[in-house]
Amino acid sequence: MERHDIQRLFKQHYAKMLRVARTILYDEQESKDVVSDIFEGLLRGRTVLTPDTEERYLLTSVRNQCLKRIRHQDTRLRMETATAEQTSDAEFEDERMTDIVEFVVSHLTEQEQRIFHLRFAEGYSYEEIASSEGISRVAVWKHLSHALKEIRNRFNPKGL
Repeated sequence: MERHDIQRLFKQHYAKMLRVARTILYDEQESKDVVSDIFEGLLRGRTVLTPDTEERYLLTSVRNQCLKRIRHQDTRLRMETATAEQTSDAEFEDERMTDIVEFVVSHLTEQEQRIFHLRFAEGYSYEEIASSEGISRVAVWKHLSHALKEIRNRFNPKGL
């Protein structure tokens, strides 16, 4: 499409295209951007418009571009909301873990702390813990049961 053809289309259809975009987007600058993008696409592309279809093509392009922008804004908003919620949840979990670690250090015996650490931080089995601590598997179970009971009572007193 030639430059003079696009200038003619611009003069003839710009106002109507802008009205359609404003009706859909309710934003003057966004509407101008949509219409400008359509004319820019005509300048760059190889689109050939016939006089009987040019208005319909331009107005349909405006509608489609507006709907595309709305979808993009909705997606971006959902992503921002989800990211904020995840960040908030992660911060809460970090604070909770810090509280639990502080409680473990201040309320459990050294042996219970070591056993708790080996089991939950290092991932050792009861057998491996018993071997490294020189105690029975039953003793490991008792120490862990006591530690977990104390943590539950402190951080979930109602048993929820």
